[in-house]
Amino acid sequence: MKTMDNLIDSLDRPLRDLRISVIDQCNFRCAYCMPEKEYAHRSFLNREELLSFQEIERIVQAFALLGVNKLRITGGEPLLRKNLPDLINKLSGISGINDIALTTNGYYLPLYSKYLKEAGLKRVNISLDAMEDSIFTKMNGRNVKVSSILKGIFAAKEAGLEVKINMVVQKNVNDHQIIPMVQFFKENDMTLRFIEFMDAGNSNGWKLDQVVTIKEIHDRIQAQYPLEQVSFRYYGEVAKRYRHVGTNAEIGYISSVSDAFCSTCTRVRLSADGKIYKCLFANQGFDIKKLMREGASTGQIVASVKDIWKGRTDRYSEDRVNDTNQERKIEMYYIGG
Repeated sequence: MKTMDNLIDSLDRPLRDLRISVIDQCNFRCAYCMPEKEYAHRSFLNREELLSFQEIERIVQAFALLGVNKLRITGGEPLLRKNLPDLINKLSGISGINDIALTTNGYYLPLYSKYLKEAGLKRVNISLDAMEDSIFTKMNGRNVKVSSILKGIFAAKEAGLEVKINMVVQKNVNDHQIIPMVQFFKENDMTLRFIEFMDAGNSNGWKLDQVVTIKEIHDRIQAQYPLEQVSFRYYGEVAKRYRHVGTNAEIGYISSVSDAFCSTCTRVRLSADGKIYKCLFANQGFDIKKLMREGASTGQIVASVKDIWKGRTDRYSEDRVNDTNQERKIEMYYIGG
């Protein structure tokens, strides 16, 4: 079947990126994603409900035929999924797929970085929200120290993976950690990205006055560390990029609340139990697993995905009303970031 070029949605946005959640479980309980009080007694997906690696491979093959060339593996914590390098190896061999990345909290990277790289993984985004243990342990809800994540960061770098660090900033929680984070990762010549606290899901207690805007973050950093803007690398890149003057260390800003980028969003998401979601803030998904397990051909899968994307109108962040849209949304740990 011939690869389709320029499949666009109803707002002329091309389909380029597929984000694949492989598990809904996590070893952390970060308050902005999976707060302990909400999930202490929650039942997560069982093995039979999860897409198998073979099913994920088949779905990616269909998406590749429709023009997708970038994949991001997410969770939950994706490294809790057994034998994940085997999946990376399968996906890296699909024609048209030229970039596979992983989003992780970094805890298990000392064990798996080498095998992930060998399987074909190119990039890894690692979440770290503070340099001080007292702040970080409170935020991750599991008393995990910063040193454990730094071990994962440097293991990934040593394995030859491109590393980016993601920091979700919340007012009066960890915003005083912005400059210590900048200093550390500048000294280690790594990319640090700041993400505005988002109203993803329904359980993180999001309020607009808890958001530290990207402008505020940039102004704080620029006052101490001269930055120069770097041009976008491709259509739909979510982070505005800057570089420390005279170095290769970058700062990225993801402004999903104060300056939404829905108009250039090229991403679609696949949940661990096989549902396609057209937006991080969606409340309904299309059950591709059911279609596939009922015996659909590759052509039928391609046709279904094509129809889903062509009918896409989602632009939640640009339509956000007052503090938040109160309609129920999927949880971020279920669909990935």
